[in-house]
Amino acid sequence: MNAYSKRVQKSGKSDVSGRPAQPPIKCPECNSSNKWKDGIRYTNTGQIQRYICRDCAYRFSDPNHMDKNSEAYNVECRVCVTLTEGTKNLAEVENRTENRLAGATKQLQKITNTETIVTIFKDWMQRQGYKTTTCNAYAKRIKILLRKQAKLWNPENVKGIIAEQKTWGTGFKKCIVNAYECFLEMEELTWKKPRYKHEQKIPFVPLEQEINQLIAGCGKKMAVFLQGLKETGADPGELWGVEWKDVDIARRVVTINHPVKGHNPRTLPISKEWIAMLERLPVTSERIFATNYHSHYENFRNQRKRLAAKIGNPRILQIKFTSFRHWKGTMEYHLTKDILHVKTLLGHKCVKNTEIYVSIDQQLFTGFNDQFISKVAKTIEEDRELIEAGFEFVTERDRIKIYRKRK
Repeated sequence: MNAYSKRVQKSGKSDVSGRPAQPPIKCPECNSSNKWKDGIRYTNTGQIQRYICRDCAYRFSDPNHMDKNSEAYNVECRVCVTLTEGTKNLAEVENRTENRLAGATKQLQKITNTETIVTIFKDWMQRQGYKTTTCNAYAKRIKILLRKQAKLWNPENVKGIIAEQKTWGTGFKKCIVNAYECFLEMEELTWKKPRYKHEQKIPFVPLEQEINQLIAGCGKKMAVFLQGLKETGADPGELWGVEWKDVDIARRVVTINHPVKGHNPRTLPISKEWIAMLERLPVTSERIFATNYHSHYENFRNQRKRLAAKIGNPRILQIKFTSFRHWKGTMEYHLTKDILHVKTLLGHKCVKNTEIYVSIDQQLFTGFNDQFISKVAKTIEEDRELIEAGFEFVTERDRIKIYRKRK
């Protein structure tokens, strides 16, 4: 539609062919023009476009392309006749509004399309101020319930569906419950929330040698991502959102400006090696890793599987993106014994989330004899090179400084 046609439609005058301009399509329930197309209805008089209101979830047909004398018009547009006559049945609208406020959300219950329900739910969450990652996660869990044939407007039925899932852990069931509780908030319904507690488990912490083997065996872009996880200890979602402007090459730091899971934003040191790897990547967008996260992780799983078969180490298959973060937290506490330092490094808001690395350190390094590589330095340049390589100063004898680094 050109600009002239838009002006004609807005003014309500006839177009150049002499036909009267069609009025804009609005929802007969709330008079909103914020709508989606919701399929085609096939009648004896032809195809009729169906719509769904994004504000009140009311489904209606396009009255501009229907024969007023046909049976389909009388059936489908019984409540849509207000568009042509310009009036509204206020009593009926008030009654429906009261029912919706009381919890009888019949309009959304009429929708049978799973994608439409999920999209309306996600759009509502965005209007409530939820983060995009939370909206996507909750919408995905509601879709899982719909695939399990759960009746979302019957909380007892949803409880039964969740309880009978034998392959779901209590942590995942709790995530499903949280998403469904948000859905009930949108529908203004209440329920007695089932009690599922997240069972905390000791995560798998790989060896540094295994991490280095995995980084060396992956492709260029994947290796850059994994090296960044190893050096920063950032959550995979946080590193995924890093932009080129967040990397300060002069100071050799990267800023986490898009924290996830309630983490704190922070600035983390990086090495020259990772900066050199970053500089070899092409700049195609504002973000460093500007691809789909799901496909990126599937690519990682394929490369990890090939590498594990190639070197004959099945432990490689247990390494996930989050394993780099667990390794970083464990090693930092083992080196410093400072839980507050680890808390700041990982971005935790509560020190209870960091305490797990204390128990991991006690389990992995009890009775473990640390083995070190020792180096000596005679000049300031040698001191600087050893410090940049990760060596720590031990002592000085005969004007020769001794450094060490764990193998």
